[in-house]
Order: sequence, then C-alpha cells, then structure tokens
Amino acid sequence: MSAVTDVLIAGAGPVGLTLAHELLRRGVRVRVVDAAAGPSATSRALATHARTLEIYDQMGVVGDILARGRKAQHFSIHRGGRRLVRFGPEYSRLPTRYPYTLVIDQALTEEVLREAVALRGVRVEWNTRLFSLDQNGTGVRALLRHADGTEETADASWLAGCDGGHSTVRRELGLTLVGDSTERWLIADAVVDMDLPADSLHLVHVGSGTVMAVPFPQEGKWRLLDTVDTDHTEDPRLIAARFSRKITAGSGVPARVHEPTWVSVFDIQQRMIDRMRLGRCLVAGDAAHVHSPASGQGLNTGVQDAFNLAWKLAMVVRGEAAETCLDTYGAERVPVGARLLDATRTATGLVALKNAVQAMAMPVAFAVIRNVPGLQAAIERKIMRSMTALALDYADGPLTRRAPEGPGPRPGQRAAQVTEEEAGALGWQAFLEELRDPRWTLVVHGVPEGGGDWLEHAAKEHSGWLSVRTAAEDAATGLGALADPGGTARRGLGLEPGGWLLVRPDGYLAARGDRLTEAELHSLLRALPLPEHTS
Repeated sequence: MSAVTDVLIAGAGPVGLTLAHELLRRGVRVRVVDAAAGPSATSRALATHARTLEIYDQMGVVGDILARGRKAQHFSIHRGGRRLVRFGPEYSRLPTRYPYTLVIDQALTEEVLREAVALRGVRVEWNTRLFSLDQNGTGVRALLRHADGTEETADASWLAGCDGGHSTVRRELGLTLVGDSTERWLIADAVVDMDLPADSLHLVHVGSGTVMAVPFPQEGKWRLLDTVDTDHTEDPRLIAARFSRKITAGSGVPARVHEPTWVSVFDIQQRMIDRMRLGRCLVAGDAAHVHSPASGQGLNTGVQDAFNLAWKLAMVVRGEAAETCLDTYGAERVPVGARLLDATRTATGLVALKNAVQAMAMPVAFAVIRNVPGLQAAIERKIMRSMTALALDYADGPLTRRAPEGPGPRPGQRAAQVTEEEAGALGWQAFLEELRDPRWTLVVHGVPEGGGDWLEHAAKEHSGWLSVRTAAEDAATGLGALADPGGTARRGLGLEPGGWLLVRPDGYLAARGDRLTEAELHSLLRALPLPEHTS
C-alpha cells in the first residue's frame, strides 16, 4: 500500500488533538477524522491536573487553557448538615508551577487544541467514521465512511486509535478491555444558587450515598453527581429538586438547583487492555483504558498517553529512531493504566460511600484528622500523589538509565520540579523554554572533558532530534548556553560542575552523570533505539 499521510488519527477529542499537535510540531504529516457531526457541545471531563498543565506548557497552549478555566484548590466533605473537613493542596513534596486543579469544560479544552492544530494546517474531518482497517509491514489501509454514505480508502504509514471507550480501532485489532463495571451514577449540569465556595470540589454524604458538586468556570454553574438516585427519565425539574434537598440536608447550606441543561447516566467501567500497539496501529486514552471519573483521570491520562507517544512516533516516522522505540510506549503506559485502575477503584468506593459502617465512622475519623498534627497534610500529600500524576515516573522504563543517588531529580522523574515562584528565576525560565523544544535535550555544566569539540560535532550530527545546551552563568559562555545567573536552576537540577542531564522530549529525565566524556556520550547513544544502533 502506498501511504499518502504519515499518521491517520481516529478521534478528535483531547487525546487525538494532542497527538496531532505534537506530531505536526515535529513535521509529521497528519490526518484527523471523527465520526461525530462536529465538536461536542457538552463536557464529560472537567478536571485538568497539574501534570497535564505542565504538558500544555510544553505544547505552548497553557495560556489559552488557563484563560478558560477556574482554579480549584480544595476538596470539602460534608455530612449531617456540616462540613467535616476541607482538604487543601499539599504540593511541598511534588513542586509544580501549577499547584491546583483547573476546572475547565472538555469542550473548551478541545476548542483550544483544535485551534492550535488548525494553526499548523490541519482541520478535523467530521462525519468521517473509520469503519475497518487492514495493515501490513509498511502501512495501514483504513476504510472511511462519510455522512452521505460514500466510502473512501485511506492509506497511512501509521494509525492511532484515539476514538474512545467504544473504539473501532481497538475492536478491529482484536484487543479486549478486561475488567468490571460496578456502579451507575447520574450526572447533571445546572446553575445552583448556594454559598458553597467555588474554589472547592464538594462531596456531600446523604443517606445511603453521596452527591458531588464540581464548579464550572462559569459563575454559578455546577456539575452535579448522584451515586444513588440514577433515574434520568424523570422530569428535569424533579431531578433539580432532589439535588436541592440533598445538598441542603448534607451540607447545611441552602441550595436551589435550577433545571439542568444536561442530564445523563453512565455505568462506571474499570477496564484496560494489556498492550497499546499492534504492528503499525496504536491506541491511546479511553481506547486503551476506561475507568471511573471519581478523581478526574480520564482526560488527563489520555493526554499523557498522547504526549508520550507523539515524540516516539515522530522519531520513527522521521527515521531518527527504529520501530522498536514504539515498544517503549506500551512498556511505559500500560503499567500506568493498571495503577490508575486500582486508584480510581478506591476513589469510586470513597465517593459512593454506600457502606453504612464507613458512613457512621466519618465524623470521628475526620475529627481525628483535624486534631492530630500533620495528619491532614500527610493525607493531602497522598491525594496529590495519586491524583496529579506528578509522582509518576519511568524509573524502571526501557529508556531510563539508573544513576547514583544525589541532588536533583532522578532518572525517570520529571526534570522540572520547580514551584511557580522559583520558576521566575532567569535560569529556570531558560530551562523551561528549552523544554518547549520538541527535541531531546542534553545539558552540560561547564566544558566537557577534552575541550568539547566532539560534543559540538555530535550536536550538529544529531541536531534533528537532539538539542545540546551548556548551563552557564550568562548567555555568552559555551555551546548553546542556558543563562543561569546565580545558579538557581543548576542547584534545582542538581547540576554540579562537570555534570550533565539527558532530558526526553516529554520532560522526563532519561539519564544523568558527574562528567560527560566522548565515550560516555557514545554509550548513551547506543542505549537509545536509534537506527544506527539497531540491527
């Protein structure tokens, strides 16, 4: 088959659009198709967590995303007409420039990403359903069906299935979601008149279950969730009245819920596949793993899948990496999906709270939390670790080279572990700007052994995929100098004189060392799945 595009992407949600944007940013030819008639007017996902915001920063779209959202920094639990606890953000062990959850309609996130993709010359082809596919060792042939019934055969070198929980790509590949379905919840979007603070998500325990209220960016609008009463065929006014009663009784704050603009019921699935690549086809997001919305992980994990995949697929398409590079995608992301299912299963149980003994113990438990010094902060740190993906690392991944313990991030971790305040320093600004470069980054502190002519030669030879920078006091010193007056970034990165860091395009540290030599550099390159090092 003769490919007319490099990558055909099925699905124009946040996952497919992120993948398209990052491939286009690397010069890959992309086509994006979606079976829907047009952009969705309703929003399934609302929560965007810190790690995803860091990704949007690297993509260059975070400003537009932040401008459309509302920052939520607290999580409050209510029962019996009073607030039991108000958890706050505890990011001291997980420093980030975005220490909050951004509440933003998925429809608005998609709008930002669609505009960014369009600026790079690609528009979504709506009303275009991928109906079937066939592949061989050189490409993929997909049968596309348009709204008027006409069919088209589309050839591509690679196919990415970002087409959601009912993925056609996954079905055509014969990949099966394994897991279970245990809960049914009702959700509704409505304007609510109440004095519960909009900088918090609210979990309200009432009777045998709970109601959750999540603020939209729009003033007064809330996403409401009921874990018990799930009849959505009732008159919407009756649904609104029921939510009003429950929120008022559980929180002690009078609430008047207006008639919902959208009501839906969904069965919570906890399922995943055990591989994310089959030949020249790959899957990402809900096509690979579906789970409870209890901690707002779906969109975030899908975007992180796409960001992990994009640079690897681009390097393969451009001939800068061997196809074996794509095996690292599943090796890194399948375990993430498995851990996520465990975490969301636990979160689902806590949100539903249908166990009578647990419910009765809540006031006592939260009284202990409030009164034992340090306990609430410890719980907040645990919540942040499981929810934000900031603690996620690839320490045991195939692209990570272990290093002795020392200052700064360890191989497999996020390289830029820096707070919003610290990120104002010139050195950090320069490093964060470097992370927006779609290539790998090699940072060396000082002149390498032997004067560095060999390093300059390597920088030129591999310039298509590798950026070589010298951490220096000012911008006039060294190869591709990263100005760091006062050494703020060097200290945060744990870069001692002579030290070096190798950072992946997705911002994770692949390797580090105390002194870079020509032999060490060749050893690093041999460890990567580059064509010249792959038989």
